[in-house]
Amino acid sequence: MDRIIKTIAEELGIKEKQVENAIKLIDEGNTIPFIARYRKEVTGGLSDEILRDLGERLAYLRNLEQRKEEVVKSIDEQGKLTDEILQLVAIAKTLAEVEDIYRPYKQKKKTRATVAKAKGLEPLANIILEQKETRDIKEIAEEYVNIDKLSEEDRKNKDKVVASVEDAIAGALDIIAEMISDEPKYRKQIKKICYREGLIVTKATKENEKSNYEMYYDYNEAMKYIPSHRILAINRGEKEDFLKVKIEKPEDKILSYIERDVIKGETQFTSMLKETILDSFKRLIEPSIDREIRSDLTEKAEEKAIKVFGKNSKQLLLGAPIKGKTVMGFDPAYRTGCKIAVIDETGKVLDYTTVYPTEPQNDVEGAKKELLKLIDKDKVDMIAIGNGTASRESEMFVASMIKECDRDVHYVIVSEAGASVYSASKLATEEYPDINVSIRGAISIARRLQDPLAELVKIDPKAIGVGQYQHDVNQKKLSESLTAVVEDSVNKVGVDVNTATPSLLSYVSGINNTIAKNIVKYRDVNGKLKNRKELLKVPKLGKVAYEQCAGFLRIYDGDNPLEVTAVHPESYEATEKLLEKIGFNKNDLKDKEKLEDLRNKLKSVKVEEMSKELGIGEMTLGDIIEELSRPGRDPREDMPKPILRSDVLKLDDLKEGMILMGTVRNVIDFGAFVDIGVKHDGLVHISEMSDKYIKNPSDLVSVGDIVKVKVINIDRERQKVALSMKV
Repeated sequence: MDRIIKTIAEELGIKEKQVENAIKLIDEGNTIPFIARYRKEVTGGLSDEILRDLGERLAYLRNLEQRKEEVVKSIDEQGKLTDEILQLVAIAKTLAEVEDIYRPYKQKKKTRATVAKAKGLEPLANIILEQKETRDIKEIAEEYVNIDKLSEEDRKNKDKVVASVEDAIAGALDIIAEMISDEPKYRKQIKKICYREGLIVTKATKENEKSNYEMYYDYNEAMKYIPSHRILAINRGEKEDFLKVKIEKPEDKILSYIERDVIKGETQFTSMLKETILDSFKRLIEPSIDREIRSDLTEKAEEKAIKVFGKNSKQLLLGAPIKGKTVMGFDPAYRTGCKIAVIDETGKVLDYTTVYPTEPQNDVEGAKKELLKLIDKDKVDMIAIGNGTASRESEMFVASMIKECDRDVHYVIVSEAGASVYSASKLATEEYPDINVSIRGAISIARRLQDPLAELVKIDPKAIGVGQYQHDVNQKKLSESLTAVVEDSVNKVGVDVNTATPSLLSYVSGINNTIAKNIVKYRDVNGKLKNRKELLKVPKLGKVAYEQCAGFLRIYDGDNPLEVTAVHPESYEATEKLLEKIGFNKNDLKDKEKLEDLRNKLKSVKVEEMSKELGIGEMTLGDIIEELSRPGRDPREDMPKPILRSDVLKLDDLKEGMILMGTVRNVIDFGAFVDIGVKHDGLVHISEMSDKYIKNPSDLVSVGDIVKVKVINIDRERQKVALSMKV
């Protein structure tokens, strides 16, 4: 365990005590959001991201230790365990290294070498390998020819017969080839050489065939520099049969490295050993090393893609809500018509309909008349337009329509990723049993504008759609990573226990699907919860779950004003003492006039002294002061608000040099896609993001950011726009 703690501390750049304490909390069953928020003193303030990384490495390293024990036990049972093997296993840092050490001792299927061993040719192999024998090798090999010594029955079995001197030598060399292939130090060094000097080389399977992979039709790149998005693109091109991929390596360097170790001066065995080394490399080592390297590169690329996807999803989930507005959801389409749903500020459906302003019906006037009537009747403030099929045509229609409006109405383009998945889901059917599947998408789009988090948690995180190659990566790992992202986002914001859906509640620390449904049932039967302690009456929500979830659940207009904040029940006493010491009480949190005085007093609190007086940690006290300063605050309020539009921009309107404001829709390895109001998002390449060197685009921008960009190139034929943030 000490070795695991030391390794994690070194990798994450944190103290061993922090790692030790975090592991203890994880092993006790505490959730990551709970540890990150309410056990800061214990972990030294580790963030949820670092704790997630720590948890992942902990699982991997524990798995590694277990595998090491299994390997040592298996080799020991074979009577072949040595101090050298024990040392090699102990210092191995990856599962691949452990498997390389175990390779010679693994039960093998039938190979040329196992057949040769069964024929009794291992002693001859050892003689050749030792290179000491001065007698002619053919003379020595003659002793192993057994055809005349076998029974007639055995002669029929090729696996037992050594028919000639040549057969004996060939069999012995097969054994040596496998021994060389199984040597862990060779495999380790060959991988090192490949990673340092190897190239990924790709060719087209069919010349001149049009595809998305044309840049890779005659392509090579150094393995040590190739970015993760290119690895995934090449993998996909190979899978779709457009590309042939191989690893080009310095073969001469690899062969001479093995030769230096195996060949002991010029002897009668030198040329046959050189040939055997070449055979071992080509037939046994190279194919498996190539597979391992490709697999390793893919795993690292997937890991990076999953991290990018997670980071983008988190920004989308934490998008600023638009509160107190009546919203018209506009789900664009062509033939089947645009689905419309109007929801009030609480998310309640007021009206829905279908209009046909787009191809092929083009009923612009009819659609305009119907929607203007709804805008007036329901007092619509904003229109949320989905960004899918027919989005820009719908945007042009809406921009033209709102000019004729008596009300001040703006529109916003909203990501509709996953809306169709949600519409047909069991959850949507339970929410809107009497509303058509197609209309549910429009409701979801409208609600995403009002509260992105509450709506997006209803969708499978993979369908949120703000990553790169998310369908090509390990789906289990992607799902786990995104579930963690949703959990962290939900717990960062907090959840109104009296209005939240089961989908939202199920992501709260300590609450599973069953408990989430039980909270809603309890609410339905008993009315709104008046305090957090009442949660203990909910079936299956025991003391452990209560400790984990209580601080993340908000109760507005309840018995205790502290429960609109993230202050945990375990800190109520200390919080009330703090308020008393500065001349206030918890009911003052409801009084807007007193709140300003309270804020000023809290600013003057000497945290170090006060934490000693109250008997709580400084970090916990800092969090309490922050919560009391802004009771009921939604942290998403600090996020950039969506750009409200009232007119449309066409590709033809764009000119090079134009300066525009846009919303970052997606951040990938090589840049960011920005919505500037034309049909397709423009690309800001990483080289155009800043005058300074940028290693990773996500260091500079996040999904949802509002950025100023300059148009630097317009490809009207391919409908592509290149942008620069160097404005």
